[in-house]
Amino acid sequence: MATKKTTEEPTRLTAKEMKAFKELLLERRKSLLNQARATLEDQDPEVRAPDEVDQASKEYDKSFEYRMRDREKFLLRKIEKALVRMDEKEYDLCESCGNPIGKKRLSARPEATYCIICKEEQERKEKMFQKKRQMRATLEF
Repeated sequence: MATKKTTEEPTRLTAKEMKAFKELLLERRKSLLNQARATLEDQDPEVRAPDEVDQASKEYDKSFEYRMRDREKFLLRKIEKALVRMDEKEYDLCESCGNPIGKKRLSARPEATYCIICKEEQERKEKMFQKKRQMRATLEF
């Protein structure tokens, strides 16, 4: 009698799945570019608010908007990279270990370049590095 697997190994995406992810990535890219254009178009000339608090609030809002667009710039680069990886037939393969990334992970993060195991390992190493840096900073005082 055959036994049922409890955890399935990720497999490569089908052509149909790959097409669906490509459409999703293209739509995300289009949305990010439209948001960036809207931000640029909404820029009003430097108008001084009558009140210092209002002026500070206005400048904070503008700064926040620019920070958001800056973060989206990195996401846009990841999307572009994912599209290139699709053309190279490597989209669903982990950059670190070469194993399939898995449909569930790509559904959550279509621009992902690492399988879940390699990504968790990368994050663990980053946390260790941050802790060491914090310890050094604490000891220097």
